[in-house]
Amino acid sequence: MTGDNLAAERPTVEMGELFQTFGKIGLLSFGGPAGQIALMHRILVDEKRWLSEPQFLHALNFCMLLPGPEAMQLATYSGWLLKGVRGGLLAGLLFVLPGFFVLLGLSILYITLGDVPIVDGLLFGLKAAVLAIVLEAMIKVARRALHGRFAYAIAIAAFVAIAFLQVPFPLIIAAAGLLGILRHRVFGAADSGQPADDVLPEPKVPFSSTVKTLAVWGALWLGPLALLVIIFGRGQVFADQALFFSQTAIVTFGGAYAVLAYVAQQAVEFYGWLRPDEMLTGLGLAETTPGPLILVLVFVGFLGASRMSGLDPVTGGVLGSTTALFFTFIPCFLWIFVGAPYIERLRGVKWLSAALSAITAAVVGVIANLAVWFGLQVLFGETSSVDWGPFSLPSFDPAALDIAALAIALAAGIALIRFHLNIFLVLGAAAAAGVILTLG
Repeated sequence: MTGDNLAAERPTVEMGELFQTFGKIGLLSFGGPAGQIALMHRILVDEKRWLSEPQFLHALNFCMLLPGPEAMQLATYSGWLLKGVRGGLLAGLLFVLPGFFVLLGLSILYITLGDVPIVDGLLFGLKAAVLAIVLEAMIKVARRALHGRFAYAIAIAAFVAIAFLQVPFPLIIAAAGLLGILRHRVFGAADSGQPADDVLPEPKVPFSSTVKTLAVWGALWLGPLALLVIIFGRGQVFADQALFFSQTAIVTFGGAYAVLAYVAQQAVEFYGWLRPDEMLTGLGLAETTPGPLILVLVFVGFLGASRMSGLDPVTGGVLGSTTALFFTFIPCFLWIFVGAPYIERLRGVKWLSAALSAITAAVVGVIANLAVWFGLQVLFGETSSVDWGPFSLPSFDPAALDIAALAIALAAGIALIRFHLNIFLVLGAAAAAGVILTLG
C-alpha cells in the first residue's frame, strides 16, 4: 500500500515502541488541537527525533487541509511516515480510543443515573462553562481567519445563512469554498504565508497503488454503510447514524465547534436523538476527556441509539457510540493513506488554499451561531422561533433569564479569555459552583 517507498527514509522504529509512544500521546491528549499538536511535536520531533521539523510542519499543513480532526490525522500521518499503513492505523486508533472509552463510560453513567441532584448540579455548571469555551474558540478562530473585507463578509453571510435562513452547514461550506475559488480566479490571491521550509523528497507512488488504497479504505467505509442501510433501511437509528456521521466526517472543516452547529441542526432538531441541553452536556464531558473534541459525537450516538434502537438502553447506546466512532474516523484514515503521498502537490494548489481560506472565514460565522444557540439554551431554557419572511428569528422570554447560569458563564469567560486559565481548572470550578447552587 501507500508509504512503502518511504522505507529507506524512515528511522528504525519497532512497533512495540510505536505503540508505547502513541499510547502515551493518546492518554495525554487533553487541551484541544493546539495542545495535542504541541504534545506530538515535543515527543516526536524534540524527544524521539523520529520526525524532522520540515516533515512535521508539512504533515500539519496537509492535515489542516482535510475535513476531520487535524490532530488525530496528524498522529495518523506521523505513524504512516514511520511504519507505513500499519503505523498510521496504530497511531490513529491510539489517539482516539482512550477518549472513546472514557466518554462511553460517562455516557453510560449519564443514562443510568437519571436525575440525581449532585449530578444535575455538575452538569448545570458544565453547560454554563461550555458557553464561555465556545466564545473563546470563536475569538481564536476569528483572529486567525478574518483578514480583509472579503473574509468578514463571508463570516457574516455564513452566520445569517445558518442562524436565520436555516441553510444546511454542508451547503454553507460548499458555497464559501466556491466563492474563495471564484475570487482567486478573478483577483488572484496573496501568498499563503506559510514558512519556506526545506521540502523533503516525496515518495513516487504508482497510480495503481493509490487506486488500491482508495478501493480498500473506501470499501471499509462504504461497505458497512451500505449494509446498514440495506438491512435496516432509512429511518432506523443505526442506519441513520451511519449516514449522518459519514456526512459529518466529510464536512468537518474548521474543527469540532463548527460541526456542532451541523449536529445541532440534524441530531437535535431533525432526528431528535437528544435535547439541546444534552448537546451542551456532551460537549462539557468531551472537553474533560483525552482525544479530539469531535468525540462528542460518541455521546450523541449513545443517547440516540439508547432511546430509539428498541434495545436495552445501555446495549443500544454502546452500539450507537461504536457506530459514531467508526463512521466519524474511518474516513480520516482514507484521507491520509490516499493523500499523504501527494502532500506537496496539494499544498501547491493555490485555488485550493483560496477555497480553504474562505471556508475558514465561514466557520467563524458558524461558530458565532453556535455560541448564540448555546447561549439561548443555557440562559433562557425553552426557546422558539418566529418566521419573518424568509428568516426564522429566535424568540425567548427575557424574564426567564437564569441569573446563576449567566454568572457562571461570565466568570468562566473572564477566566478563559482574559486570564487564560487552565480549561480543566475552569470546568472544575464551574461544576463545583453548579453543585453548590443546585443543592443550596
